[in-house]
Amino acid sequence: MSESNFIDYVKIFCRSGKGGKGSGHFHRAKGLPNGGPDGGDGGKGADIVLRGNAQLWTLLHLKFRKHVHGEDGDPGGTSMSTGASGKNDYIEVPLGTIAKDAETGKILFEITQDGEEKILTKGGKGGLGNTHFKNSIKQAPTYFQPGEDAKEGWIILELKVLADVGLVGFPNSGKSTLLSVVSAAKPEIANYPFTTLVPSLGIVHYRDYRSFIMADIPGIIEGAHEGKGLGHRFLKHIERNAALLFLIPADSDDIKKEYKILLNELKKFNPELLKKKRIVAISKSDMLDEELLTLMKKDLKTLKPIFISSVSGLNIQKLKDTLWEEIQD
Repeated sequence: MSESNFIDYVKIFCRSGKGGKGSGHFHRAKGLPNGGPDGGDGGKGADIVLRGNAQLWTLLHLKFRKHVHGEDGDPGGTSMSTGASGKNDYIEVPLGTIAKDAETGKILFEITQDGEEKILTKGGKGGLGNTHFKNSIKQAPTYFQPGEDAKEGWIILELKVLADVGLVGFPNSGKSTLLSVVSAAKPEIANYPFTTLVPSLGIVHYRDYRSFIMADIPGIIEGAHEGKGLGHRFLKHIERNAALLFLIPADSDDIKKEYKILLNELKKFNPELLKKKRIVAISKSDMLDEELLTLMKKDLKTLKPIFISSVSGLNIQKLKDTLWEEIQD
């Protein structure tokens, strides 16, 4: 999916339906010119509802839908008939979508399950007809209720990709190549920084027909928490991952330093990210001879890295085993 087709933030104006007014009607029939009150209730206004859809993973379809207006309820009728309710308006969103009040920034709720429904703006109740106000003293009430007003406001919908494992690393560290090897995902791969401009999701098939989801997040650079590079735009997607896989190439000038920079960027963006499970993998390890590999293992023993190669397949199964154990813990 191209960058222009990946939309993870939209702001929309939602107005629910107004409740229909109750009826102040009196029954009239031949031989019964002064029948009692029989005004029906007004119909309920439509709700604006967010619904999870596992087939979606972008908010692109809402990019140009800035206003959502629900149907009003119909007024009550005669013979105590209730007016028709407004038809609810359903907004389909990908799993991982958060709804916020645009004015206060308060998180209203999040959608994480396929088919999950939550009301954004609730429709107004229909007003009661005059039949409800009849009593032994007042047998011919003319009073009826108007319908409740609609509710409206600006809502922010923000998508944070849902995945079990998030790939973290500098641009051109081999994340896209790894994802293409362990899953059926086909991210763009090239030997230059920022090849990945949008998150890519892949289903990693594991032993005994089990699977987990891995997300290739666009590369982090030093200063990303301040908005440098692709900055905040994609760091937020890491917040939803159960475990983080740090990928550092074997030909890096300083693997420990690179790892510390990545940790620091995550910490400054959101300290809670450091509480997640962390696995370190050294990519492009097929370039190392036995002597250099032994020296690097000794130097990096505190990181407990897995030396892998997406090209030769070195330790790919071991990496999948480790990831599975961490996300199941």
